Formats: sequence, C-alpha cells, structure tokens
Amino acid sequence: MKVDIVVVYIQRYRRGHAVHFVPPITGIHLAALTPVQHTVRVIHQQVEEVNLDTDADVIALSFFSGFAPEAYRLATEYRKRGKIVIAGGPHVTFAPEEALRFVHSVIVGEAESVWNELLQDIEQKALRQRYIGESQPLANLSTPRYDLLPSKFFVKRVVQATRGCPFNCSFCTVPVLNPGFRTRPVEDVLCDIRYDRFRWWWQRKVVWFWDDNLTVKRDYVKDLLRCMVSLRKWWLTQTSMDIAEDDELLDLMRESGCIGVFFGIESFSKESLEDAGKRQNTVAEYRRRIMKLHDRGICVMAGFISGFDGDTPESIRAMAKELYEIGVDVPFLSILTPYRGTALYANMRGSGRLRQNLGWQFSNGYNVAFAPATMSPADLLRAHRELWRSVFSLRSCLRRVLRALFTLRWGGLMMCITMNVFYGFKAFTKNEPISFEGTDHYKSIHETVGPIKHDRQDAEQSLAPDRDNLRGLWVISRSDDIN
Repeated sequence: MKVDIVVVYIQRYRRGHAVHFVPPITGIHLAALTPVQHTVRVIHQQVEEVNLDTDADVIALSFFSGFAPEAYRLATEYRKRGKIVIAGGPHVTFAPEEALRFVHSVIVGEAESVWNELLQDIEQKALRQRYIGESQPLANLSTPRYDLLPSKFFVKRVVQATRGCPFNCSFCTVPVLNPGFRTRPVEDVLCDIRYDRFRWWWQRKVVWFWDDNLTVKRDYVKDLLRCMVSLRKWWLTQTSMDIAEDDELLDLMRESGCIGVFFGIESFSKESLEDAGKRQNTVAEYRRRIMKLHDRGICVMAGFISGFDGDTPESIRAMAKELYEIGVDVPFLSILTPYRGTALYANMRGSGRLRQNLGWQFSNGYNVAFAPATMSPADLLRAHRELWRSVFSLRSCLRRVLRALFTLRWGGLMMCITMNVFYGFKAFTKNEPISFEGTDHYKSIHETVGPIKHDRQDAEQSLAPDRDNLRGLWVISRSDDIN
C-alpha cells in the first residue's frame, strides 16, 4: 500500500514564516515504524502543499487541537476521493468520537503498539474504528526517516531520548498523555545523532532533542552526554530550571556541545506560578540560574504565558522588562490555552469559564479560548500583542544580541542572533500572530462538529476517555512557538 502521513498545520502568523526551523518528529518517526512493503511519504503542511489527489491508499493525519479544523477539512476531502483516513495525536486522544465524524479510524494513545496491526487490518479489509495504543519500552526504535523531510526545514536532525515529565503543570497534557518517564538506550540515541546524510553543514552539526524534559534522570543524561563529547555536535533541548543546581551536569552540557536550552518559566508572579502548578520555579532564583547557564556559554530560551488568574494587562506588559533583566536570550510568548486533557481545562470547564461556540483554531496558543479572571478576552489579546511587539522590537532584539556577545559561546551566539533576527523581522514587518476573533474560515467544519459547548457537567470527564487504556499520545506531537 501507499501511505501518506500528513502533519497538519494552520498558519499562525499573518504572512507565515520566512524560515522554518525544525520539523516535529511525529511524521518521520511513524514513517520509520511503517513496514518496508509499504510506500510511505511524509507531508508537512507547514512547508508544503497537501496534494488531495495523491495516489496514496491510506492517509494518516496527525494534529493537535489548534489544527483540528484543518485536519477535519482534509479528511473530508480525502474521503470524497475514496481514501482511507486515519487520525491520531493529542486532540484525537481526547476527542475520538468527534474525530470519527470525519475519519474512518482513530489511534488513541501511542502508535508504536498498534500501527502495524492497523495497516494489516486495512489490507485484510478489517479496519476497526478505534485502536488503543499502549506505552511500551523505548528500546529498538528505528532512526526517524530524515530522508523524507522536505528541504525547507533549517534543522533536520530531531532526536528523542526520553518521554514524559515528572512535573504536573496545570496547562500541560504531557503528564496524562505520557505518564511516568521512559528513556531510550543510550546507544540507540547515539545512532540517531550519528546520522549525517544532510546537505548543509549546520544540519550535520545540530541535534535538536524533541524531549519534554531531557534531564529528569541525572545518571542517564550524564551517561548520554559523556558519549556525545567525542561526536562534537551542537545540541539543544527543553529542560527544567533545577539543572542549575547540578554543576557536574552543566559542565557536561558544555563539554558535549550544548548551545541552547528552553525553560518553561511562564510567569514572574508567585500566584500565577501556583496557578500553573509550576512549584519548581522560584522567581527570586531566575537570574542566578540563568547566569549559571551563561557561565558555560549556553543560550537560554524561555517560554512566558499570558492569562493566568494573577495576570493583569499591566503585569503582562511589564514582562518585557523583566525577562530582559533576568537574562533571557530568546523569549517565546504565548497565551494560556486550556487544552482538553489538562487540569486547567477541567477547572475552567467546571467553573464555566471556557468561551462558547469557538472553533478549535482558537486553541493554538495565540488566541483566547477562555474568560480571563481580571480582564476581558479582548484585553488579554491586546496585552499579549503589545508585549509581543515590545519584546521583539528592534531595540529589544539588539540589546539581547549585544549582551550575548559577552556571555555566549559561538554556537549559542549564533542561536541567539538567528532567533532574534527571525522574530525581530516579524515585528518590524508587522507579521504578527493571527487573531481569529470575528472570523470563521472553517464554518462548515464547525457546523459539522457542532458548537463546542462547555458545560459544568463532571469536568473530570475531559481528562481521559478510555482512562484505563490510555497510556500516551500518538507518538509525540507538540506545538512549538517557532512553528
């Protein structure tokens, strides 16, 4: 059979991206799991057109909530053309019945345990509507199909060493989708890192770890980094700020080529951090911990969220000054989003704060899908956009780059310059995040799904359909601000 894996996307900036930094690992990982007797292609809608008249027999759609309307539109068109359509990912895991209005079959949970079975069932004309994936050990996973990536991605080597995160942030789906914490054998990870068949030198040099929190198991990550020293790569990852208390780990990160880390700082408000479940973050320690990364020449990227109950328009705008003062090199700015499957969604649903009759496109991290506690949705959107313009103004970007000249090593400096130019150019050309207020480009999809109403009924039901069987999401599919 011919299988097309489509990683769905809805444009999130007015004119899109001039540069596409890194692909999700989902599509190329699923392609690596596909038996060799099948012909597989991976289409990233972010960078390439989706061919509705493909000769594929099977279409597999991967998406998160913010891209669900486009996934459903594609599914409708593919089914008109007689294709077998499968769907998976975080949104499908928490809304399988909704997805089944548009597709033939869904995967709830991780795909590794059921993908081959699903393909066999299609061949035998015995496809079921629902496949429940179970979490498995991460040993012996094939190297992702980097050869199937389009040329438009700046960095191509995305690697996954671990799955899961021990923290329980209220807005994050990972603790439910990937309970526990699993690691791949170090040698398997090194095999992916050694893959070098890329065109450009930086694609051969850079390793982008697609992990939620790479450094959770200290002994494991230290073993991995010791093995990476001789490979002479540059690498980046997402982690938590507590790594700043482990000098041995920080030294190993430097020696093994770490050029950047991403911290989910989220807020400068103690009340907001408690609301977020970010007990591991201490505002008074932000600057000291970032300085310890800078002492090793490592670029610090950090995420900040607007819209917690403790936020006001004034406190949101004030973050522009605060994030510079603590030393952040590359900020990422999003709006609080109550994704299905999170404690935040359950709480807001239970208190009647989810906005009614909005399409899923509002759940993309740049729009307001709930009623804020201290302001209107319009006030929150306005404050976020003002913060975004201020943080990525020419002056702010230049200040961060000039500081980096004296704090970062060459690789980290390149990262800082590249990302600040990327966002600074967006701000200069007014290529801002899109607001969906007052629009409905997916009206027919919205009407088919039905108005998305959020009532006060047992909010806990939103956390996990098939809770006894749910052990993860379809491979890994997360929404990064750079996409």
